[in-house]
Formats: sequence, C-alpha cells, structure tokens
Amino acid sequence: MINYLPEFLTVAALHFLAVMSPGPDFVLISRNSLAYSRKNGVYAALGLALGIMVHVIYCLVGIGYIISKSILIFSAIKLLGAGYLIYIGYKSLRAQPSKNDSTEVEHKDMGALASIKNGFLTDLLNPKTTLFFLALFTQVIKPNTPMAIKVAYGMEMSIMTFLWFAAVAIVLSHSRIKQPFTKVQHYMERFMGAALIVLGLKVALSKAK
Repeated sequence: MINYLPEFLTVAALHFLAVMSPGPDFVLISRNSLAYSRKNGVYAALGLALGIMVHVIYCLVGIGYIISKSILIFSAIKLLGAGYLIYIGYKSLRAQPSKNDSTEVEHKDMGALASIKNGFLTDLLNPKTTLFFLALFTQVIKPNTPMAIKVAYGMEMSIMTFLWFAAVAIVLSHSRIKQPFTKVQHYMERFMGAALIVLGLKVALSKAK
C-alpha cells in the first residue's frame, strides 16, 4: 500500500476539491437541511455517498469506458440528471408558507428513504461526476494499480463525500443558522428550487469535453 501512497493522496485531493466545489450536491444538501431537517440533510449525504460507489463500480468493471465512448449513453445520463434536478426544483418552487405561527424552527421531515433517494439520484445522474470519475480512473489511477487498491480509493471517496456533506448539513441545520430563515422558509425553499432548475438546465445544455 505504501507504494501507492502518492497516487492515493492525488486521488483523495482531487476528489475533495471536486466535492467542495459548488454544484447540485451542495444545493440539495442546503435545501434538505434548511427547508426540512438535519436528519434529512445527513440522509441525503448518505445518498450522495452511495451514488459515488456506483460511479466507482462501473469504472472498475469497464462500463465507464463504454459510457465514455457512447454519446447516446452519456446524453441519456445527462438528460435524466437534468430532468431530475428540474423535477425536485419544481417541487421546491411550490413550497407554501408554514401555518405554524410559532417563532421556533419548524422541523419538517421528508423521510429517510426519500432523502437518500434525493442524494443518490442527484449524484448518480450528474454527468460532471461521471466525467470526473472517468478521467480519474483513466488518467490518474494507473492501469496496473491492484483492484484492491482501487476499491480502497473508491471507499475513501465515498466516505469523504458523506463526511463532508454530513458536516455541511449539521452546520446549516444548527438552530442559530436556521432560526433566521424560519419566517421566510418557503421563500428560501423556492430559491433553492430555482437554483436546482437553473443547474438542471445547465446540465441539459452542457456538452462532454
């Protein structure tokens, strides 16, 4: 393993920079954490981590190569991803003011499975994530790197994705941060919905480089 430490550090650094960059994942976690609850944000982070594992698996078994060579398959992933972002964005745009007049933060819950599904599909159907992993496994990770080491890379990236976005969810759902948004929560959710729709349209119009 020590022989692959430089490669591991390169993979970990590139992935962490990609995870930290603004995109659909961050907007989704922000939406779930602020408009719903900390639990929904953390569950969505788990969904993102599971999506990462799917990207890793298809790269390991060679399907990633097929995707990289097929405009049709890549376009299908792109349009499905764009459609899903626009769909959840549209649902957020329909958010209504809370009927609860209390000044305390309202703890809405969309359910664990729904939150996990949000995160999983958002990550899985993101064409930029697909391109990132294809580049990672073809240009950064050497072909002669043992399969066990590649699996370890994948596990590290999945765990790091969960830890980062779970931390984001925990911070954003803290009462001191969430409290000021209580009275305008529906406007905030609509704003997040609009952001998701814009990202969906951007994905739909993007081209593979």
